[in-house]
Amino acid sequence: MTGHNPYAALRHPAFRLFLIGVFFSSIGSQMQTVAIGWELYERTHSAMALGWVGLVQFLPIILLALPAGHLADRFDRRRIIIVSQLLLALSSLGLAWLSWRGWDVNWMYGCLFLGAVARAVSMPANSAFMPQLVPADVFSNAVTWSSMRFQLASTVGPAVGGLVLAASGHPAVVYILDALMTLTFVVCLLLVHIRSVERKRSATDLRTLLAGVRFVWNTKLILAAITLDMFAVLLGGAVTLLPIYAKDILHVGPSGLGWLRAAPAVGALLMGAVMAHRPPLERAGSTLLYAVFGFGVATVVFGFSHSFILAMAMLFLTGAFDNISVVIRHTLVQTATPDALRGRVSSVNGLFISCSNELGGFESGLAAQLFGPVVSVVGGGIGTLLVVGGVAALWPQLRRLGPLQEASTPVTAEEEAEHLGGG
Repeated sequence: MTGHNPYAALRHPAFRLFLIGVFFSSIGSQMQTVAIGWELYERTHSAMALGWVGLVQFLPIILLALPAGHLADRFDRRRIIIVSQLLLALSSLGLAWLSWRGWDVNWMYGCLFLGAVARAVSMPANSAFMPQLVPADVFSNAVTWSSMRFQLASTVGPAVGGLVLAASGHPAVVYILDALMTLTFVVCLLLVHIRSVERKRSATDLRTLLAGVRFVWNTKLILAAITLDMFAVLLGGAVTLLPIYAKDILHVGPSGLGWLRAAPAVGALLMGAVMAHRPPLERAGSTLLYAVFGFGVATVVFGFSHSFILAMAMLFLTGAFDNISVVIRHTLVQTATPDALRGRVSSVNGLFISCSNELGGFESGLAAQLFGPVVSVVGGGIGTLLVVGGVAALWPQLRRLGPLQEASTPVTAEEEAEHLGGG
């Protein structure tokens, strides 16, 4: 019997290239997020201006999630990702132009919408592409490394973005760097060599578009996990309001904002390293519930904080707890789903994620505009704690879930044809 190998997924060249490329793209995206938040609040002094960013980025997900998932199951996923990344680079260059020329901020929402369209199309293809890069027995390890990649980028990106913004004095510089980082991902994707997958070209109708929705609805463990994540982050996410905390509450400026943005990622990165070097979880369900509960508690404490050190510590903990949730949820979604449905199931998962992140940003901005940032963050954290109790009561099978392999049930040809819309 061989021991646990924490570097198993990294032995595969295709996965390494993918990881490097998406790492650079994520750094650029995180840098852009810091610059956008700072520029909009600096120019408008409005919490609602930050909230609109979330809504603008959420709408394309609602409109395109299901068609994008179907696209990912019918066509080459790598090509879909490449085209999407080119659109993202174009969006960043548009932001740079508008910012440099000092145009009205409303035009910037148009560029953010274009970038959100690209992400909506890319998201299911990106998630469904990763199982093609590694064998099934090391996929959970690949998810852990992918999560660590994202968190490392989320550590480096905001910090570098804040420093570049403070040093250059102009957000346009950050947007240009983001475009260059995105193009690096395109180059890496072009170098990836994988075995081509023959995809069944079923007729496109409402039944096939909704196949992913039906699969998630009928697979209660997946439904419970993504519902828990959606409502927890929707209510408990404080990231949208960090520009307000940096400028008006903690008084730490744009470089401080970069560090605040980076703190959750540092926590997630260290937690990812721990998870990569330890055997798979034996009680995944209860671990997931405890992690989201901890996320809610840390959010409440952060909301009350007027100390930069305490705020950084609590954001660190939110990232650590959230990373546990991400690894469990993403592994569960991908390993319990047949390949022919991964694009559409990933699109449903992406829809839930966007509800929590982008729509949660709009909710946080609106609540802060009406009641103030502290009430918005603290109230959201308390809401997260209530959600954990509700999900645990509604789906007891999640509490009882042991190793994630238990959720990976085989799918027969007849069942797969039914999900695909045939038969």
